[in-house]
Amino acid sequence: MIELAKVIEELRGELDAAVLAGAGKALRFDLGPIELEVAVAITREAGAGAKVRFWVVDGGAEGKVSGSSTQRIKLTLEPKVAATGRRPEVSGGAVHGER
Repeated sequence: MIELAKVIEELRGELDAAVLAGAGKALRFDLGPIELEVAVAITREAGAGAKVRFWVVDGGAEGKVSGSSTQRIKLTLEPKVAATGRRPEVSGGAVHGER
């Protein structure tokens, strides 16, 4: 399992790489809403300062998680460039034979 925050961090890194790959390209794409659907195991810590944690569960392990509640959640993320507040533009290199 991996923490939900780590999944979002990795997604952010992939999107940053796509933005950098598109720099200087003539054809650009606005990045619209991103829908992310994951199965999460919810765990609760006991004691002072207790908190709830969300762990993303691998599809094959979803039925094997014990001691926690497993739920499916859907997040809609609206990416914005911090400096401008606008949607990022992404692009990538063309692949031979790609349509």
